[in-house]
Amino acid sequence: MLFNSTEFILFFPIVTIIYFMLPSKIRYIWLLIASYYFYMGWNPKYVVLLVFSTLITYISGLLISIVPSKTKPQNHTRIKRIIVAASLIANLGLLFFFKYINFASGIIVNLFSRLNISLDIPRFDILLPVGISFFTFQSLSYTIDVYRGDIYPEKNILRYALYVSFFPQLVAGPIERSKNLLKQVSKPVKFDFETARDGFMLMLWGYFLKIVIADRIAIVVDAVYDNYEYYEGWYFIVATILFAFQIYCDFAGYSTIALGAAEILGIKLTDNFNSPYLSQTVSEFWRRWHITLTSWFKDYLYIPLGGNKKGQFRKNLNRLIVFFASGLWHGAGIHFIVWGVLNGVYQVIGDMLTPLKKNAIKALSLNENSFSFKIYKCIITFCLVDFSWIYFRASALHVGNTIACSIFHAKNPWILFDGSLYELGLDEKNFRLMLYCIFILIISDICKRFGISIRKKISEQDYIFRWLVIVFSIFFILTFGLWGPGYNASNFIYFQF
Repeated sequence: MLFNSTEFILFFPIVTIIYFMLPSKIRYIWLLIASYYFYMGWNPKYVVLLVFSTLITYISGLLISIVPSKTKPQNHTRIKRIIVAASLIANLGLLFFFKYINFASGIIVNLFSRLNISLDIPRFDILLPVGISFFTFQSLSYTIDVYRGDIYPEKNILRYALYVSFFPQLVAGPIERSKNLLKQVSKPVKFDFETARDGFMLMLWGYFLKIVIADRIAIVVDAVYDNYEYYEGWYFIVATILFAFQIYCDFAGYSTIALGAAEILGIKLTDNFNSPYLSQTVSEFWRRWHITLTSWFKDYLYIPLGGNKKGQFRKNLNRLIVFFASGLWHGAGIHFIVWGVLNGVYQVIGDMLTPLKKNAIKALSLNENSFSFKIYKCIITFCLVDFSWIYFRASALHVGNTIACSIFHAKNPWILFDGSLYELGLDEKNFRLMLYCIFILIISDICKRFGISIRKKISEQDYIFRWLVIVFSIFFILTFGLWGPGYNASNFIYFQF
């Protein structure tokens, strides 16, 4: 069930109305039923995987808590580690089979073929379960948190099952921590009109990002990237810049709708994006992009590897390992790994060049706090991040390499002025509308960066103004989104991960 589908538009109000009509003590059961129904809307049989991951991590949490404390300290710790390891193997094994088995077998076949050894490894005809990477990581964080003593194990299996399957963020995040979400589903709040209104406004912003901007940009980006043999140079530059905004609006759109839907239900989810393209370094970008995944890798991989406490070499190595894992998490393909490692390399090189940059700034008497210098750093960071997006969007590594080479040899800047861009699926009016909407997004992010909440400012106005804004927003989304050119209720990009 897509957020941008008629089914969800009917599903969510019904779930919300019944939720607040029920006694507080049993509301979580209704949300659990609704969440499983929501997930089964894609492929009912894969709900078994959700149940499996839930049971494994729930049981592991209980087992960790009942390990006899009277045993020797070393035995006590070892038993707990065995339980955690079993949970990790079971869940990651599930993820590996459904997401990476064909990728891994393909690599093995290719390696042996280079040695003139022929292997016949059968390929599995597997449909990737939607959201498996998200709910697997969310459930694993619970096991690890219980092992570390950060939280107490949840005794109520239905309440824990809701934590794993809460429908607004089930299939594409944000990846919530148990100490945030479990506490809230345990203590439901009363219906609050103002909170619900603010949540609805947040959902409208998410729909604007997805339906009006991301889906409109997708028409141009798909035209170029899916037919890369017929384009060159500046076509790829334009498409790659637009893809940066497409994936941002697509993923942030989903997260924003999820945050708004949860807020209407009285639940606060973690904000997944914080004006990422206004970052002045690649490291800062990753603190502002997909925040819950970045923090997951930091807490459960980077720090356990030693973080930055074992010298500069280990710090850089740990970074590369994390971004290798991040690339692999995003997709079973070499091009995803290249994308991830490239972002890690950016940060390693950035650290290595820090003394040189400081000396250059001092020698040139540049003011690091000046507006122009900050804009310069933002542009450089955007260019680096956007270049890596080539490999994220490309269908294969060789496609990404072809596009990257063509960009470096671009010789057709006239397409920016002769109307050629209007032949990529959007006419001139819709192309300009797309640019206007991107400008609105940038203004919104600038406001957010400076701590200005547009939603709060609207809420502070009189009720006539507030309702005019809501009605206008709905009309605008319907007119330029659902009823716009070539509209199709497409999946969110991150559903494939």
